[in-house]
Amino acid sequence: MKALVVGGAGFIGSHLCDALAELGHDIVCVDNFSLGTRQNIEHLKANQKFAVYEADASAKEELDRIFEQESPDYVFHLAANSDIQASAKNPDVEYQNTYTTTFRILSCMRKYGVKKLFFASTSAVYGDKRDELLDENTPNLSPVSYYGAAKLGCEALISAFSYMNEMEALVFRFPNVVGPRLTHGVIFDFIRKLQKDPACLQILGDGKQTKPYIYVTDLVDAILRFMGTGKQGVELYNVGVQGSTSVIRIADIVCEEMGLQSVKYKFTGGEGGWKGDVPRFEYCIDKIQSTGWKAVFTSDQAVRETVRKNTGRG
Repeated sequence: MKALVVGGAGFIGSHLCDALAELGHDIVCVDNFSLGTRQNIEHLKANQKFAVYEADASAKEELDRIFEQESPDYVFHLAANSDIQASAKNPDVEYQNTYTTTFRILSCMRKYGVKKLFFASTSAVYGDKRDELLDENTPNLSPVSYYGAAKLGCEALISAFSYMNEMEALVFRFPNVVGPRLTHGVIFDFIRKLQKDPACLQILGDGKQTKPYIYVTDLVDAILRFMGTGKQGVELYNVGVQGSTSVIRIADIVCEEMGLQSVKYKFTGGEGGWKGDVPRFEYCIDKIQSTGWKAVFTSDQAVRETVRKNTGRG
């Protein structure tokens, strides 16, 4: 298989490239390196089956040229703005990096007859439904962040393109993803803050925000396991883990793993860490677990392993 991984130098994308390389597939990595880094894929450059294009997936001509030259069999679409706080300040980021990239990719798939797609969606499409058990059939999706809105719009585009062009699309809605190569997020921020000031840690919100955290290798394992849907249209899964982890618990784990004691926590106050942040939600993963798939790491274990990997202790 020739796999086109858009966003392949990013956090999740680079781990997916690693797994595809281990399976012996030809890999075409496309990234504009706005969030992804060359360091993430440096170790893959010696692989003769690995090619890299520095290109913007929202640019029609650039993407068209890559599809024409490479003729991929499968497209893994992980290109997006994954920093929700950044787009809260500038929603144009989501329009270009999340929504437009999806339209361009689907248009190229249509033009060149590529039929198989994986799309990385998000729990943010549900919005603030903290008192509901969120499953794949939850109605009245009402995102509260520009990020969630753009992803939901992408899901609609994928539905239409899949129907009109007889495509097979696998869509995963997943919560916070953690692991090696993090570039942002609460764990990343806490580690950096404590490296600068090991005596005091500022925590956005009241620290009671509680969400599930999935380890990146568990997510990649699920992508590869379910990538062959075998049917036209969209196959949608919530992908998650057992348990959830509060921000205060994350702070405690980071301090424990960094060997820090008596750290003073300073809270900025409020339920959410920023405008558009959903303080807590309950995720139903019955559908994917009914297939026999289960994440190796629980939410707390994923957080702890991430801290160890990103501090050189694991």
